Amino acid sequence: MSRRRSKVRNQKGFTLIEIIAVLVILGILAAVAIPRFMDLTTVASEKAAMQGVAEGKSRMSNQFARNLLMANTVNNVTNLAAKGNDSLADAGDYKLIYLAQGTSYVRITASGLGTVKGKNTGTWTLPQ
Repeated sequence: MSRRRSKVRNQKGFTLIEIIAVLVILGILAAVAIPRFMDLTTVASEKAAMQGVAEGKSRMSNQFARNLLMANTVNNVTNLAAKGNDSLADAGDYKLIYLAQGTSYVRITASGLGTVKGKNTGTWTLPQ
């Protein structure tokens, strides 16, 4: 009998207070960390839209080069923006909008389509 009593006395475990303290600490950490991670999806969507803007800039450069090779094409930002909106606007999950700004800039806006979120804007400069 004495052997059983010694086993019962030697059992170790966590007290209720220790368990509650750990739960409170985990709750505080979750309350601080979760809002920081919730914002990451918005940031990621904006970065992905910036990739769409970069693709639009590349398309503008390619169109500018094509226009240089064609002797009868006027190579100004108004014509380039019109061509962009006409045939270069589909960028997969993003719709690209080209807007002539003055005489040497095209403003490119990428907006997500369907369930894809994110919107970003960049500027393409007419080469000299």
